[in-house]
Amino acid sequence: MKYKVVKKQRNSTKCIVCGLNNELGLKAAFYELENGELVAIFKPVEEHQSYPGRMHGGISSAILDEVIGRAILVKDESMWGVTAEISLKYRKPVPLNEELRVVGRITKDSKRIFEGTGEIILKNGDVAVSAAGKYIKMPLDKITDSEFNEDEWIVFQNGDDPDEIELNY
Repeated sequence: MKYKVVKKQRNSTKCIVCGLNNELGLKAAFYELENGELVAIFKPVEEHQSYPGRMHGGISSAILDEVIGRAILVKDESMWGVTAEISLKYRKPVPLNEELRVVGRITKDSKRIFEGTGEIILKNGDVAVSAAGKYIKMPLDKITDSEFNEDEWIVFQNGDDPDEIELNY
């Protein structure tokens, strides 16, 4: 099924998942969909490897944690998710050098905490890894001791951003 992209979320400069200036990072792009879900699109490379040709399970955990934690931004742009707990189920190997989609959503939302789920979707529509997590809501200035200025937090438009994203799983 195809979903309209309603907004592209920002990237940072150095984050391991979304950092555009991190040589070893995933450089994931995040898109808010009309159905309230968040989708990350990225392409793991050899630096993200565990076994030859396979993405490391820790990288799977990192991207799922980021997508679920960012899903709260769809509802409230001033709030971030700080991980309290996350669990994963590894179902299939995740290949390298293939564009992947990672979907996240909020399943429960209260004043201070939210819960969410997410999946890494392979090109053929199979779910490779699924996750469920619990997050504490916090504004960005309460998460970091460092000043986070606008130069480090940008919306990068590369001309290849989709208007729609197809999800078949």
